[in-house]
Amino acid sequence: MKIISLVPSITEALFDFGLSENEIIGRTKFCIHPENLVQKIEIIGGTKNLNLDKIKALNPDLIIANKEENVKEQIEELQKDFKVLVTNISNLEDNYYLLKTLGNLLVKQEIAQKFNLKIYEILANFSDLKKKKCAYLIWRNPYMTVGFDTFIHDILDKIGFENIFKNQKRYPEISVEDLQSADYIFLSSEPFPFQQKHIDELQKELPDAKIFLVDGEAFSWYGTRLAKCESYFQSLVQNCK
Repeated sequence: MKIISLVPSITEALFDFGLSENEIIGRTKFCIHPENLVQKIEIIGGTKNLNLDKIKALNPDLIIANKEENVKEQIEELQKDFKVLVTNISNLEDNYYLLKTLGNLLVKQEIAQKFNLKIYEILANFSDLKKKKCAYLIWRNPYMTVGFDTFIHDILDKIGFENIFKNQKRYPEISVEDLQSADYIFLSSEPFPFQQKHIDELQKELPDAKIFLVDGEAFSWYGTRLAKCESYFQSLVQNCK
């Protein structure tokens, strides 16, 4: 089966399932893991700016897309000519079925089950923790955070954090004043690349808040990525005591 992946985390998952560059024939420029293998794969544009002509020329058997990461009109155009699996991942349960679906499609059911069990095993270690109030920022100017219906929110909850914006949807814009009830503020490495200078800037306005840079891939890359985040999550939780 010749597959084009339009989703960075799913590209990583396909390699984790044991597929080769002969099977994964196209990827976006944001598909960066595993680094040594993706370099051999044809780039077909960005997640929201696909080169449809290049995709059609590659003539894949399957295209894997995502409702949130890709543009609806471009996916609908591809669906006219190709089989397109459109994923929609909002929580850990969705991720479970994503891996199960990939396992069935690729005849890799045992590998899918192995990853699912590993992910649940990792997150079970945090199930008894007392929830700490936090805010997770994904953008600056304006500041944007995550609501209850996002994958990031569910992962925060699973590792012991209470999202102070749990009553809001998707990715709301917020002000600095809205952050005052958070004990911890996480500045993500993606999609906005927060850095130490942004911590310093925010700390001046919120002197009592504990502010950390966090790895966006650990929180937003669904698929197999969570199975590799055990030590990272443990370290983060330990730092937030």
